[in-house]
Amino acid sequence: MAIPKPFRMTTQRKIILEELIFLRSHPTAQEIHSVVRQRRPRISLGTVYRNLDLLCNQGLALKIATEGGTQNRFDGNVAPHAHVHCRDCGKLVDLPDMPQDELEERAALESGFQMLGHRLEFVGICPVCQGKTVV
Repeated sequence: MAIPKPFRMTTQRKIILEELIFLRSHPTAQEIHSVVRQRRPRISLGTVYRNLDLLCNQGLALKIATEGGTQNRFDGNVAPHAHVHCRDCGKLVDLPDMPQDELEERAALESGFQMLGHRLEFVGICPVCQGKTVV
C-alpha cells in the first residue's frame, strides 16, 4: 500500500479554489474549468476534476450531488449551511441561517446513529421558473 503524499497547495489548486470561492453559483467542474482557463489557458478538464476531488477530500470545498442532477456541483463555502435547488432549471442557492444542529441531534437520538455530518437540500421552483410555469 502506497503512503499518501502530504497535501500541497499548488498554484493550480489555489486558482481553482479561489475561483470556486468567488463563484457563488455552485458551479459544475466544466463551469469552473471555463473560468480557470482564463487564468491558466492550458489547464485540462481532467486536472480540474482531480483537483476539485482533492480539495473536497481535504475539506476545503464541498461536492454537491443534487436530486436528479446529472453533474456534481461544487461549493467553496464549507461552513455548515443548507441549499435550495430549483427542480426546473437546476439553480442552487445557499440557505446559511437554517438551524441544522437540532435536526442532526434529533436524527441521532431517533436512529441511534453516531452522526458524522449531514447535507440538507430543499427542492422547489425558483422565482424565475415560477414565472414560466403555466398553472
